[in-house]
Amino acid sequence: MEDSYIIQGGKTLKGTVQLSGAKNVATKAVIGALLMKGKVTLHNIPRIKDIDELVHLIQLLGAKATFVTENTIEIDGTTLSSHTVDMLHGSKIRTSFLLFAPLLMRFGEAHIPNPGGCRIGARPIDRIMNSLKELGGHVDYDHTTGYYHAKLLNKTKGTYVFEKPSHTGTDFAIMLALHAEGTVTIENAALEPEIDDLITFFNEAGAQIVRNKTTITVKGVDVLAQTKPYTILSDRNEAVTFAVLGLITKGDVTVGPIRPELLTRFIAEVEKIGGGVEKTDNTVRFFYKQAFLPSHIETEPHPGFMTDWQQNWTILMTQAQGESTIHERVFENRFAFVSELQKLGAKIEYDTTPIAEPSVYYHFNYDPSKQYSQAIRIYGPQQLHNGVLTVTDLRAGATLAIAALLVPGESVVNGVSILERGYERYVEKVTGLGGDIKRV
Repeated sequence: MEDSYIIQGGKTLKGTVQLSGAKNVATKAVIGALLMKGKVTLHNIPRIKDIDELVHLIQLLGAKATFVTENTIEIDGTTLSSHTVDMLHGSKIRTSFLLFAPLLMRFGEAHIPNPGGCRIGARPIDRIMNSLKELGGHVDYDHTTGYYHAKLLNKTKGTYVFEKPSHTGTDFAIMLALHAEGTVTIENAALEPEIDDLITFFNEAGAQIVRNKTTITVKGVDVLAQTKPYTILSDRNEAVTFAVLGLITKGDVTVGPIRPELLTRFIAEVEKIGGGVEKTDNTVRFFYKQAFLPSHIETEPHPGFMTDWQQNWTILMTQAQGESTIHERVFENRFAFVSELQKLGAKIEYDTTPIAEPSVYYHFNYDPSKQYSQAIRIYGPQQLHNGVLTVTDLRAGATLAIAALLVPGESVVNGVSILERGYERYVEKVTGLGGDIKRV
């Protein structure tokens, strides 16, 4: 296996895409199931590499995790027997860090290696660690081993205020608070719908979690136990990828099942550039109508334009009539894919216009001693050509595949296992739209 796609591009893509379950719910819900008593059943879990790694990791810890059908998994944490996460598998996925919650609840301590996932900047692990400390834990990092060692000194209680909203940090604080002594309050919590889906999953199992905008209160309970299987929501990042694929190839793609309001900001931007959109209760159709207008995007946490959408949007703007800009505010180092698009002839330049208050403007931990490249200018429309590309991170991988499907001729995309960390049956779904793609 060469870990590559061979793509014959230039075809107009049309059809319907059955969306998979949301990666950013699935990985958290699988871990969250370990906080419950007895067997937990989850439907609509995508068969992606991150889930495969997580399942193996849970099994190494002594718990049970098994797919009983293609997208239904059963988890039982009753037999958890170790509080040390395997270095090899734990370092491969970002969400392995969330295992602190069930391991601390079970054993009172846990050893977890520095988490993996896409290297798209220094993600704010400190926000997760600070919440653990504030809510009753202690944590040290051993630079010689690469492991964090945490202990639960007291039963979880208190209030934690995030300096800046953190999606994964909010998930973790909720998990840590489920078996709290009294009520835990989480302030400046992130607003992502995937968090709300996780809250519903826990509440159906007996948790007492209430959200009031950016304040989440969790009243601790002694036991959580699932009474019926839970079906997670669809992946809005996958929806955007296939929407862009339909638009950029002058095609017509319908994605679902998904509630259109989960894509409100993206849909608004598509309509502003002249793209076609039609909504039903649980599908959205994206189709080409006219030459695209340029756009000016700033990424933000939900309900803003997601950081996970900007790479796909970048390739779309190479086909717009004029100059577009994208300013990445959520993560640093998320434009590594730009040099790959330039191999195909894309005219994209970095914009170095200074920001007045960068520590406030950016959602990551801004370091004034560092050099950042956080904005780009995209000039269009451009006639790109085929080439050989290398995937730099998950969403960038989808962007490079879109570029290869756009341009006539044969292209090769290498390192596609990174893309497959977050996309289920990608080749099959693209082929179903009329694309010419095969994995080698």
